[in-house]
Amino acid sequence: MDYQNNNMNTNNRNGFDDWNNQMNQYGMWQPPEKQKSKMGLGILIGIVSTVFVLGIVAGLCCVLTNTQIVFADRGAGDNLFAQGKTAVLDEAAVEKINELSAYAKLYYYDEMELEDIQDGMYKGLVEGLGDKYSVYYNAEDFAELQVSTTGQYYGIGAGLSQDPNTMIVTITKVYKGTPSETAGLKKDDIILYVDGVDGASMEVSELVKLIRGEKGTIVQLDIYRPSTDEYLSFDVERADITLPSVEYEMLENHIGYIWIDSFETDTAHQFETAVEELTKQGMEAMIIDVRYNPGGMVSAVVQIADEILPEGTIFYMEDKVGNRETYSSKGDTYLDMPIALLINEDSASASEILAGAIKDHDYGTLIGTTTFGKGIVQTIFPLSDGDAIKLTTAKYFTPSGNYIHKVGIEPDIELEYEYLNPDGETYEKQYDNQIVKAVEVLTEQLGAE
Repeated sequence: MDYQNNNMNTNNRNGFDDWNNQMNQYGMWQPPEKQKSKMGLGILIGIVSTVFVLGIVAGLCCVLTNTQIVFADRGAGDNLFAQGKTAVLDEAAVEKINELSAYAKLYYYDEMELEDIQDGMYKGLVEGLGDKYSVYYNAEDFAELQVSTTGQYYGIGAGLSQDPNTMIVTITKVYKGTPSETAGLKKDDIILYVDGVDGASMEVSELVKLIRGEKGTIVQLDIYRPSTDEYLSFDVERADITLPSVEYEMLENHIGYIWIDSFETDTAHQFETAVEELTKQGMEAMIIDVRYNPGGMVSAVVQIADEILPEGTIFYMEDKVGNRETYSSKGDTYLDMPIALLINEDSASASEILAGAIKDHDYGTLIGTTTFGKGIVQTIFPLSDGDAIKLTTAKYFTPSGNYIHKVGIEPDIELEYEYLNPDGETYEKQYDNQIVKAVEVLTEQLGAE
């Protein structure tokens, strides 16, 4: 490593004074003023997986679920700037920050971006908790998080992926009923240009920002279509998009199949619609597929579990001081039919809430492999400047009291995934051995009734 030796000869008084004056100029030796805390711990209630805290009014933190709003005084926590063992920013810490900043200002070879440095400090504070699920988000990151969790944004309704080596961006999915489908875009189309900007010139997350925009405006996409060896151009009108998180179809023997991609704002409504449509088609048994489902919003999984289960506990959570909050199915509606739930090692969080409730109530057959094992609770707190912090705030337990964190939920029928038609170029459900097994189990149960 190349570096410059900055050891000083303290006998050279003029040199020392010059250096000392520079340090004072950048605030290195300035004692910090004591400040009142602007941050509180708050009271947490009713949140599992990821639930948004959607408001800050007059210094209050609003914790929002679909059924209750609880306000907590943001000033209720310890003063983080105070002296003592629990202080984060005591005088020594502030002085050290000033010292590090002074060295960076004096010797860092390039321009410093103050906002990036401050973001790095905030991220470092949260990372210091040693919990990979606790995260600091700046305003831009928080906006992207809300899109991924709610599934709602202004755009064209297409899924994208990027090759990490070539940076080529490919359309992986065209969602039904969206501007992408209307315009004629197809899966596997390669995006060459977005409004004249090279699609391979930036990270896909940045390219997405160019594609999204105000409702009713037009984005021009130039693409290459490998299937027909064509170069095409599309003018796509941006619209209010709610990505579908549920897909469904009727399989053989009057067995309905519902796939849940993630638990988002509109997922419960989409699930109810799927059940209604399959019931009209004569559904007598149901497969619910949460393989590769990473979780999502607690309100969504609670609504879906309430739709499926008779009266009883869905799960409960406990915070750091032992306060318990229980979520239950009311029992006014439930599915009176054989159910199979497909799970795997990537079924996590809210998916495991559903799996644990079905298993503990013996209300269905779990088929596949042991789930991921995420039995802790995250809460997102928006900050007054548009940034946000996500913190792990509690543990959750299945109705029987099982704490599944880093353990997961075992299936009733252990079955590793195998595609039964290895020569097929496209995925078809009839060759998915776990779906085949679920159909077999449900058919037997229907015959036994």
